[in-house]
Amino acid sequence: MKETTQLIDIPAKSLDAWLKNKICDPRWNEWEWQISQRITRIGQMPPLSWLTKTKESELKNVCERFPMAITPYYLSLMNLDDPDDPLLKQALPSTQEMLSEATSFEDPLNEEANSPINGLTHRYPDRVLFVVTNSCAVYCRHCTRKRLWGKGREKILTKTEIQGGLDYIMRHPEVKDVLVSGGDPLLLPTSLIDYLLQGIRKIPHVEIIRICTRVPVVMPQRIDRHLLDVIEKYGPVWLNTQFNHPNEITEKSAASCDLVLRRGIPVSNQTVLLKGINDSPEIIKKLNRQLLKIKVRPYYLFQCDPVTGTEHLRTNISTGIQIMDCLRGYISGLGVPQFVVDLPGGGGKVPLQPQYIVSQTEDRIIFRNYEGKLFVHNEPFVRKP
Repeated sequence: MKETTQLIDIPAKSLDAWLKNKICDPRWNEWEWQISQRITRIGQMPPLSWLTKTKESELKNVCERFPMAITPYYLSLMNLDDPDDPLLKQALPSTQEMLSEATSFEDPLNEEANSPINGLTHRYPDRVLFVVTNSCAVYCRHCTRKRLWGKGREKILTKTEIQGGLDYIMRHPEVKDVLVSGGDPLLLPTSLIDYLLQGIRKIPHVEIIRICTRVPVVMPQRIDRHLLDVIEKYGPVWLNTQFNHPNEITEKSAASCDLVLRRGIPVSNQTVLLKGINDSPEIIKKLNRQLLKIKVRPYYLFQCDPVTGTEHLRTNISTGIQIMDCLRGYISGLGVPQFVVDLPGGGGKVPLQPQYIVSQTEDRIIFRNYEGKLFVHNEPFVRKP
């Protein structure tokens, strides 16, 4: 029997008749309905008082290159009267996406060059990235794989293609960790997710499986009993999601994470640092505190990748370091993520943090603490023979 739980949190400040009608639909809590009702054209958006006809026409041109998709649920969390709403800016196309920048790339992480077969990237020795679909519930404008869904056709790997990836992993015993990603892998039919996870778990040398998904944030209805029954069978499985702003943490999204956790599946969060959306210590601090309250561990704070069409959302690296400096000492260590840069050209992730060592000699180190005060740490005394 399908759940009939009513939506209990509608934090949006303005909801027009179109959206109110959607929320009252008895199928609101069915994830397939959320997918079928996604807004995929500018003309389908509820009236936006600040959107001129000229601007609307320009955004339609953007969508021809970089498609849009927004679930009714995620739209319901937005303040549609505010063009700078942090959730709206993550999902609504911008004319700035069409600007050509010399510092951006279609595939900045060089995933395709490290792809021995379709859908599989093998960069680090002990792990592989398994991209099983280019489809997402919401097309985030900052997406690192914008090149995939930018081609305009949603697709998932066939069982034959999935088996090709499984065969590759089987031939490489050094692979201990498989990260299943996309697109969003949880948009696959549950039966196909079962087939995929079963195939991975049968490989003796694979120790853990990670699923990278944003459905707890943008379409929490997907986290249902049938899906969790499947994932739970193939543990240890870790789920990595992406909350980028405190407004995304609602009773519904919190409940979806709780359902996952109750099945023994740890949930970690990978926030992307985004200009004009979450690029302040106050917002990140509030976000991470709320994540801890729903038992989700802040794992990474990602520097936004230099992807074509995302330049307007990128911050300077110094912004991320400053935010990290403002977290240490002012929030539990559990709430302090690693700030990382995924190096262009396939160099991999590099962690960055503020400089706490002021000076260092053979005998002692002078540290700066979170308050800016200096402290001396004496090194162990070694008696010379």
